[in-house]
Amino acid sequence: MGSTIMRRSVRAVIALVITVLAASLLAAPASAADEAIVPGTPTVSGRAQYDGTLTAVPGAWTPGDVTFSYQWLRDGAPVGSDSPANVTRRLTSTNDIGRTYAVRVTATRDGSAPVAATSARTRPVAKGTITRTARPKISGSPRYGHRLTGTSGSWSRGVRLEYRWLRNDKPISGATGRHHTVGPSDVGAKIRFRVKAKRTGYSTATARSTAVTGQHVRSVRKVVTYRVATRGSISTSLTTFKRQAQETYDDPRGWRAMGVRFKRVSKGGDFTLVLSQASKVPSFSSGCSSTYSCRVGRNVIINQTRWLKASPAWKSRKGSVRSYRHLVVNHETGHWFGRGHVGCGGKGQAAPVMQQQSKGLGGCTINPWPKKNELHAPRYGW
Repeated sequence: MGSTIMRRSVRAVIALVITVLAASLLAAPASAADEAIVPGTPTVSGRAQYDGTLTAVPGAWTPGDVTFSYQWLRDGAPVGSDSPANVTRRLTSTNDIGRTYAVRVTATRDGSAPVAATSARTRPVAKGTITRTARPKISGSPRYGHRLTGTSGSWSRGVRLEYRWLRNDKPISGATGRHHTVGPSDVGAKIRFRVKAKRTGYSTATARSTAVTGQHVRSVRKVVTYRVATRGSISTSLTTFKRQAQETYDDPRGWRAMGVRFKRVSKGGDFTLVLSQASKVPSFSSGCSSTYSCRVGRNVIINQTRWLKASPAWKSRKGSVRSYRHLVVNHETGHWFGRGHVGCGGKGQAAPVMQQQSKGLGGCTINPWPKKNELHAPRYGW
C-alpha cells in the first residue's frame, strides 16, 4: 500500500517538472536568426534637378544587420537595376525633366523574408540652372554713326550664347552680333546689350548690360528757333506737317549733326517755315515758281503739292514721299543757312542735299540728308 502511494507521488512530481519545463520553453525568446524585419521610412535627399544627384536614405530598420538594395522609380516605374550599389541616381537624361522619382528599399537577412518600403516621390525634376558671374557690358562711343561693342560677361561652362541689341528694351531688327553701329533711331534712346545663355536640359538664362543713351554726333552748339505759318488754301494736315518737319530737324542725319538744335516757337523765331499753296509760292518772290519749293529771306517755303506728292524726278527713282519731305525741308533750310546749289559729285554717288534733286539727279542717287562735307555752319562760324 505504501509503495503504491510512493509511485503515485513520483509520477506526479515528474509530470509537474515536465509541465514546468514545457512552459519555460514556450516562454523563451526567439533566436536572433528568427527575428522579424521591421522597415524604416526611406527618403530621398538631394535636389530634383537636371544634372543633379539624388541619394537614397533607407531610414531606421530593425534589426540593424539587414542588407539593403535600392530600386529607383521614375513616375512609379522602375529605372535601372535593383542593386545595393544604387544608392544614388544621376539625373543626366532630358527624359527626367518634369518627372518624379522615388526609391524602393528592400532589406534582406539570413533566415528572414525580404521586406520592402518605398519613399515618397520627389517634386518633378526641374531644368538645370545656368550661373553667371559677370554681367554683359558695352564699350565704345554711343554717338550716332559710331560702333558699340558688347562683351558677354562670364557664364558657367558648356553654354551657347545668343546676342541681341535692344533699343528702349525692344529688340533692334537684325542687331544680333557683338557689334552695333548707332543709328538714327538710337539717338535719344536707351541702348542695351542682351545675352541669352542656353544649354540642353537647362533653363535659358538672360542678362542685360547697363544702358547707354544714343547721342548726336555733336552736342548742341546753337539753338535755332522757327515758327510755322501757312499761305493760301491748305488741304493737308498742318499737325502732320509740324510733326514731320520737327522730326527732320531732330534727325541725327540732318543739320542737327552740325550741333544745331531746332526749336519751334509760337511767334517770332529766327526763320519762318511756311506751308504754301502751290499757286501762292511765287507771291514770295518772282524768283519762286509754283512747281517747286523756295526760300526767300527768312521764309523757308514748302510747296504743298510737292509735300503731298514729291516730284516726278524723285518718284522715278522710287523715292518715298516721306523721304522727299526730309529732302525738301533740309534743302530749303540749307538755303536759309546760306548754302547755294551744288551739282552731283560723281556718277553713282549720293547726291548732296543742296543739289536740286527735285529736278534731276545728274547721275547721282537720291539722298535727303546733308553729306559730311555739307555739315558746316558758315553763318555762325561754329
